[in-house]
Amino acid sequence: MGAASRLRSARFGDRARFGDQAQLGARAGLAQLTRSLTARVVLVYLVLRVVSAVMVVMASHDQVPVAGWTGQHVGYLDMTVLWDGSWYRHAAQDGYPTTLPIDPASGHVAQNAWAFYPLFPLASRALMGLTGLGFPVVASTLSLLCGLGACVVMARLLADRVGDRVALATVAVWAAFPAAVSLQLAYSESIAMLVLCATLWAVLRRAWVAVAALTLLLGVTRPIAAPVAVVVAVALFVRWRRRGAEPISAGEYLGGAAALVASGLAPLVWPAIAWFVTGSRTAYTDTMAAWRADGQIVPFKPWLWMSEWVFRDTSHAAFLGPASLVVLGGTILALTLGPWARRLGPELRTWCLAYPAYLAVVLDPFTSIYRYALPLFPLLAVVLGGAWLRRTARWLWVRTAVLVALGVVGQAAWIWKLLVFVPPSDYPP
Repeated sequence: MGAASRLRSARFGDRARFGDQAQLGARAGLAQLTRSLTARVVLVYLVLRVVSAVMVVMASHDQVPVAGWTGQHVGYLDMTVLWDGSWYRHAAQDGYPTTLPIDPASGHVAQNAWAFYPLFPLASRALMGLTGLGFPVVASTLSLLCGLGACVVMARLLADRVGDRVALATVAVWAAFPAAVSLQLAYSESIAMLVLCATLWAVLRRAWVAVAALTLLLGVTRPIAAPVAVVVAVALFVRWRRRGAEPISAGEYLGGAAALVASGLAPLVWPAIAWFVTGSRTAYTDTMAAWRADGQIVPFKPWLWMSEWVFRDTSHAAFLGPASLVVLGGTILALTLGPWARRLGPELRTWCLAYPAYLAVVLDPFTSIYRYALPLFPLLAVVLGGAWLRRTARWLWVRTAVLVALGVVGQAAWIWKLLVFVPPSDYPP
């Protein structure tokens, strides 16, 4: 073989080796990506949202046209703006009333947009202006993407406490939860979950300045900022108790103080804005009362009334109703306070107690309770058995698959029983 032939052969061999190395590198990169917690979370979330979307499309064939909500031919996008979605569309397109509407029959404040926090509709309006697209497209897409972001942050904050596998399993079960369909509707659940998970992650990482900013943002997202203030207070107390082993700098003291003040003010931000715009000090509470059966906000008692209503067809409603509440409360306490939840840490355990307690005070429980259960995601890690074991619980994926399947069945019930509006029923999702 001549010198020129040997040179060509060497060059060809170098190219072949380079190609083999590139292929091996690509395969290694792909394998690393598929092992990445974030990549797996994204895949799981999107697959489950596709499943939900298919069911929503199927349900659209059973939805009759409703003036002000849908077009004459109901499709997927029409379904995304039913119920509360129509209120968020109203807030995005028309803003909030400067004068509170009055119900002529009762003389009290009528239902109006002040009950719906502004971050989601205002963000939707901004995107509508940028893209030129209509509210249903923009709002449902924004919700879908915020839900994706919430799952990614949720997985990361849980992985720090219970490990990647349990975190992924928890996200899968949460994304299959019956009310998880709202994560792709024109509802504020997705954006609220994103801000909430980011806030809790910042608390766990002691990023107090970020906690201060995020709690204030949460105060204009959904009415769930009050229990976060309890979490911040507990986290700061736990940090203060460790000051001997981990000294606290002056900067951290200032950041902690900012987080404490901001979290205390966050629940008051939206009511204060409503007061400023309308001139009525009770604009927000009067508006919220318009959705209550008796026109007023009463702590605790609505839960008793509703529990008895659930068993209204039995002869023991007066006993079964309160007993069911005791079982519910006892289950939450057992899941949160038992040794199996120790790995969640004091911050997430506090959230799992403070949030239900807050709902007991301010919420009239009805069919929307399923959506209000979405923020209790840390309890799913306990149910899956991963928050108390040092290693991944046995049969984790079997339990996860069963719970995901049950969740998807629950989604079908949620869509056809609640999301689909059959006049004159009024069982909102």
